[in-house]
Amino acid sequence: MDIKAYIESGILELYVAGQLSEQENQEVYELTQKHPEILQEVIAIETALTQLSASASPHATDFNTIKNKISSNPDVIELKPKTTHWVAYTGWAASVLLALGLLWTLNTKNTLEEDIQTVTLEKQVLETQIEDARNNLANTKDLLNAIRAKGILAVPLDGQGNFDASYAKVYWNKGNNTIYLDAQGLPDAPKGKVWQVWSLTLNPLTPTSLGTIDNFNTDDNKIFAIVNENESQAFGITLEPEGGSKTPTMEQLYTLGVVNTAP
Repeated sequence: MDIKAYIESGILELYVAGQLSEQENQEVYELTQKHPEILQEVIAIETALTQLSASASPHATDFNTIKNKISSNPDVIELKPKTTHWVAYTGWAASVLLALGLLWTLNTKNTLEEDIQTVTLEKQVLETQIEDARNNLANTKDLLNAIRAKGILAVPLDGQGNFDASYAKVYWNKGNNTIYLDAQGLPDAPKGKVWQVWSLTLNPLTPTSLGTIDNFNTDDNKIFAIVNENESQAFGITLEPEGGSKTPTMEQLYTLGVVNTAP
């Protein structure tokens, strides 16, 4: 069936106007159910006629007056008045209901798909959070075991000068050349600055950098494992420019603690 030719034949305009026989109306109605293009054209014609009727004078209630207004538009096909066919009205109503039903089904389907995607995403986020919590718990247990191990040397670092409110603590495991720095008592490093940890020998005073703590601000527990192969006699922490310094900036010495080797 050539749908385009059928639409251009003018039969749909007659259908909307109720100018077809009962059998013809039934045939057009059945085609609207099979071909969405025909249904859309029927709805468009009905809308156009409704708009034209509404534009008529409120006193022009007879068919001849409306006909004259429609006939003034050269693009509109002239229609002859005829007794209304209820099958035609039934066709319009069914077509409109079908269109609304299709829209509702489509919207419902889209909403359901969005809900499923949201639930799936929330499930993935929850699984990630659970996995992170498990990892954090495992890391915490490892840290606790490390600082509670036999032979661990605890070195408290007290605040210095204008930074006397600061504090930290070093847990030194000489067996594996590792220190665990608990830096909870330090503030977040300002933008462009980092905390740098130092191993010190006291006579003569010689600082050796143990590196910078670049992730200090984003770390939750503020406990950091640091390699230390030095014969340290003290530990200090200074605030340095990003990238660290070769020697400590003494004006930015926040904490300092001497290793007590006495039994």
